[in-house]
Amino acid sequence: MTRLASLVRGLFAAAALGATALAQADVNVGVIVSLTGPGASLGIPADNTFKLWPTELGGQKINLFVLNDGTDSTTAAKNATKLITEDKVDIIVGPSLTPTSLAVIEVAARSGVPVISLAGGGAIVEPQDGPRRWAFKMAPTETISINAVLDHMLKNNAKTVATIGIATAYGDGFSKAIERLAPAKGIKVVAVEKYAQVDTSTTPQVLKLMAANPDAVYIFSAGTPGALPHVELVKRGYKGLIYQTQGVANADFLRVGGKDLDGSFMTVAPVLVADQLPDNNPVKAPGVDYVKRYEAKHGAGSRSLFGATAWDAQLWLNAAIPVALKKGQPGTEAFRLGLRDAIEGLKEFVGSQGVFNLSATDHNGVDARSQVMVKVEGGAWKLVK
Repeated sequence: MTRLASLVRGLFAAAALGATALAQADVNVGVIVSLTGPGASLGIPADNTFKLWPTELGGQKINLFVLNDGTDSTTAAKNATKLITEDKVDIIVGPSLTPTSLAVIEVAARSGVPVISLAGGGAIVEPQDGPRRWAFKMAPTETISINAVLDHMLKNNAKTVATIGIATAYGDGFSKAIERLAPAKGIKVVAVEKYAQVDTSTTPQVLKLMAANPDAVYIFSAGTPGALPHVELVKRGYKGLIYQTQGVANADFLRVGGKDLDGSFMTVAPVLVADQLPDNNPVKAPGVDYVKRYEAKHGAGSRSLFGATAWDAQLWLNAAIPVALKKGQPGTEAFRLGLRDAIEGLKEFVGSQGVFNLSATDHNGVDARSQVMVKVEGGAWKLVK
């Protein structure tokens, strides 16, 4: 009986050790960012931030597999295929831009792999059906950003606006949204122009905008290409209000645009001016925490909301992984589905980008707390209070 009891205890101990080893299985995270091409000013800060991630999230060791898509949708899709079939990732974080994100989501959804996009276009998650059931994004909807700009225009007695945007899903999403939202605010859209991300001149488009004599010009772009029409407007003597989206809000944009950007406005994630936020803003603490971490590594003023999006992705995963483990182990279909469902269930979750309330019908989950108005002054971001 003694020998039998010892044998039973040994079997239970072995089983316990096996269960512990299984529970400590690594979580493989695929990362796709634009480190080259027009989207590099968005992808590089994100890549820098991935290097700041902890080695464990939700009690599990994390393996990161980082690939560059070169700001190319075909390459992004190929990267997603490699990450899923060869690296056996449980989730993909990225890409940096809306067009590349859409390409990745199509691939990932076929294998039941969730995607946390770092891009901003509403088309990534709207409508919440088909492949988009596996997609999430953190940047706010076009509606939230545009309404903030329209309200600011009204406060400054601007009643007409002209727009120019990059000819991608990102630019088109904003263009369609403002056509829908502006009339309700009593503001008239008097001209609409587009340009390609790789264009080196927007002179013809800007001349058409100025001919419409708008009170304000709203630029829908991402990364440094957003400086092109902005600088052209200033050089041509435009004196009205100029607005941008947060798609350009990084140090490279400030560098490329230089003094011509002074006096312009944009709505951005609070993290960009985290230290200027009032103490009762829920986003201030995580925003300041991220900024300190990033600038300690890359220097004062190097903060980027595109890097902050990558930081918030690990905050999401830290919360979601323990929940997903109740459904299955890393590397399994059950775990991937569990991750998707766990992220979908985040409520009043505070990150550096905003406060998230996600659901089965909303894979973005932010409200007006995800945007603040800033003004460019002397090559820096100033919170408009």
